[in-house]
Amino acid sequence: MCLCQTRPTSPSRLYLSQFKAKMMRMLCRAPSSAMASFPPPSWMRRGLCIWPGGRQLCLRKNLLYGFMRFLSIPYKTLRGVSRSLGVSHFCSVVMTSSSLEVEMIPCLSDNYAYLLHDVNTGTVGVVDPSEALPVIDALSRKNRNLTYILNTHHHYDHTGGNMELKEMYGAKVIGSEIDRDRIPGIDMVLKDGDKWMFAGHEVLVIETPGHTRGHISFYFPGSQAIFTGDTLFSLSCGKLFEGTPEQMFSSLQKITSLPDDTSVYCGHEYTLSNSKFALSIEPGNEALKSYAAHVAHLRNKGLPTIPTTLKKERLCNPFLRTSSMEIRQSLKIPDTANDAEALGAIRQAKDNF
Repeated sequence: MCLCQTRPTSPSRLYLSQFKAKMMRMLCRAPSSAMASFPPPSWMRRGLCIWPGGRQLCLRKNLLYGFMRFLSIPYKTLRGVSRSLGVSHFCSVVMTSSSLEVEMIPCLSDNYAYLLHDVNTGTVGVVDPSEALPVIDALSRKNRNLTYILNTHHHYDHTGGNMELKEMYGAKVIGSEIDRDRIPGIDMVLKDGDKWMFAGHEVLVIETPGHTRGHISFYFPGSQAIFTGDTLFSLSCGKLFEGTPEQMFSSLQKITSLPDDTSVYCGHEYTLSNSKFALSIEPGNEALKSYAAHVAHLRNKGLPTIPTTLKKERLCNPFLRTSSMEIRQSLKIPDTANDAEALGAIRQAKDNF
C-alpha cells in the first residue's frame, strides 16, 4: 500500500519543466555547425558566477555546457538567487604580487578554498578544498589544470575535495607530517620551518597547532600572504579541539610576528558573528567598532570580509589582545593570569556566546 501523496504541480514549475524539455530537444537536434555559428551572449562569454547554497556555479563560455548546467538547477534555487544575490560578488581574484593570483572559492555553507595561480608558469594550486565541484568549476572556467592541493589540517571541511581533485587532475596533496595518516591522498609531508617552492614563489611552513595538533599555515613572504586555515580568523581563532590555550597562543604569536601588511586568508566566513562577540567584551575599542560596521556593510551586500590584514587583527581581534584591561575586566580575568590563560578564558567565553 502506497502512503505517499502526489503534490500538485505549480504552473511555474510545470512551465519550467516544459521549457527544459523543449530546450533539450532543440540542443540535441542542432547540428554542430549551427551551434558554432550561434555566439553566446556577452554575459556568458565573460562567465557568470553565482553562489546558491554555498556553492559557486559558473555558466561557461560553451553554450551547450551553460544550458545544461542552467537546466539542472531547481526553480526554487534560481528564483532565490535572482532575488537575493549580486552575482559578481563571489568571483574575487586578488593579485598578491606581480605574478601570483589568489581566487576565493566559497564552499559548503561558510568555507573558503583558495585557488593559487602563478601567471608566469600557469602553475595552479588550491588551499583547503572542502569539496571538489566549486574548484572544478573555477578551473574549467579558465581552462586550467590543478598541480597542487595544500591542506592546513585534516578536518573534512578542508580536505573533502582532495581525492576527487587528485583523481581528476593528478594533483599532489601537501600537508603536515603530523597529519600524514589523516589527510586523504597525501603525497608530500612538511614540518615547521620547511621551505617549499610553488612555481617561483617561496612558501614557508609554520606549525600552528591548537585547533588540531597537526595544523600548519602556509606563508608566502614574497606575496605578503598567509593561509591560516582554522588557526586565525578575522576577529577570532579556532576552537581548541586537540590543543591547549598555550599552543594556540604560541601559534598566534608566530603568525603575528609577520609584517603588519600581511594578508590573512582564513578558512571560514565567520567575521560578522565574531564581531558581535568582540564588541561584547571590548565595547570601547574604537578601531573594532569601525571595523565591525564595515563588516556588517560588506555582509549586507553579500561580499566577503576576507582577506583581512595582521594590522587590523592586532587592533581588533580579542584573541590577539589578551593584555587588554577592558577585555580582562569584562570577563573577570585575574590580573595575575598570563596571556595564554587569558586566551583560554576568552575562548571559553566565545564558545558559550
